[in-house]
Amino acid sequence: MFNKYTATAFVLLNCELGSEENIIQQLKNTDNVEYVYGTFGAYDILVKLESDRVEKIRETITRKIRQIEKISSTLTLMVIENQ
Repeated sequence: MFNKYTATAFVLLNCELGSEENIIQQLKNTDNVEYVYGTFGAYDILVKLESDRVEKIRETITRKIRQIEKISSTLTLMVIENQ
C-alpha cells in the first residue's frame, strides 16, 4: 500500500480534568495531525501525526502541541517505517 508520508508518530497526552474536549478541538486544527482520540486509561488523548519529514513532526510536537494550555505531559512514539 502506498503511503505519501515518510514519518508517523503517536503522541499520548495527559491534560487537566475537564479540558479534554477543548484540547481535542485545538489538536484537530493543528498541522500534521491526522487523527485525535479521547481515551480512557493512563492517558487522556491519543494523537496520530503524519508528515513527509520527521522534522515537521518534531516541530509540531514541540512548538504547537506542547504549547497548548492545560496539557500536563506528553509521550511521543515515533513509528519505525518499513517494519
